[in-house]
Amino acid sequence: MAEKKKINLEEYADDNRVSFLITEWNRLSQAEKDAEELIEVDPAMKELAEKELSDIESQKSVLMGQIESIVGGDNEREWPNEVVVEVRAGVGGDEAALFAEELAAMYLKYAETRGWNSKALDESRSSLGGYKEAQFEIKGRDVYRTLQYETGVHRVQRVPATEKAGRTHTSTASVAILPIYKRTKIVINPSDLEVETSRSGGAGGQNVNKVETAVRIVHLPTGIDVKCTSERSQAQNKEKAMTLLISRIQQKQDEREARERAADRKAQVGTGDRSEKIRTYNFPQDRVTDHRIKESWSNVPKIMAGGIEPILQALEKAEKGESVAA
Repeated sequence: MAEKKKINLEEYADDNRVSFLITEWNRLSQAEKDAEELIEVDPAMKELAEKELSDIESQKSVLMGQIESIVGGDNEREWPNEVVVEVRAGVGGDEAALFAEELAAMYLKYAETRGWNSKALDESRSSLGGYKEAQFEIKGRDVYRTLQYETGVHRVQRVPATEKAGRTHTSTASVAILPIYKRTKIVINPSDLEVETSRSGGAGGQNVNKVETAVRIVHLPTGIDVKCTSERSQAQNKEKAMTLLISRIQQKQDEREARERAADRKAQVGTGDRSEKIRTYNFPQDRVTDHRIKESWSNVPKIMAGGIEPILQALEKAEKGESVAA
């Protein structure tokens, strides 16, 4: 049997679920220290102090059992170290596509600061060069645990470069963080798939435009459509596309389950539904606001350059404390 992972109490000091238990644990730890010191300075009190130490040990054992029963599931949860970041232009035409590309760049730059590896899987560009939609693979320690709350609609308010009258426009782009699980409960019937191949096009060597290496897969029961063009062989692209398809089907199930659970929770950062508006990037006011936790940050250029760590930390803290309005 695998050894149970020890809980680091410091990680849960601000967790409202167990904060009172940890306070009691710290009180007992201090009493334990006092009893040990008493034995050293007054040997005559040794028997009494040892009895107190035995009682403290029993109380701490009970406390740890209570803490583990509440937060133990957090340690046992599987946190994938591989995700697919999917960005899609929303309302706003070419400006939305440009914003989608900037969001993708933001996550890729952040990934670089964390030492994670990233790779483009597929992209479709607008007439001005932004992304209609794009998928990127990011691999690294705690990548899903860190980025899990980024799924949803991101809104930008700014004056587009093409706006001659200086008016502020509002555009949107959606983000989906799709975890790639090594083990999954999803089973796909091959007869439910429609597979198409085509030439990848673009840069990539003399072979890329002559052989049908690009793979598109449609899951007929759900209508989910995935495409992969990043690899040099059709077999590799098909394997990547299947991985992405399974992840998107899993994500759809998770979204449905999250909405059902949300009705029973007092607070949450978000359901993980990509239709939920989560954040606004206001360039004229130099402010980024996360609507789920009602917090704002300044220095939009720094944030768009990958400086999203303070936002991610605030979201994690809010979720642990369950202090966010549903």
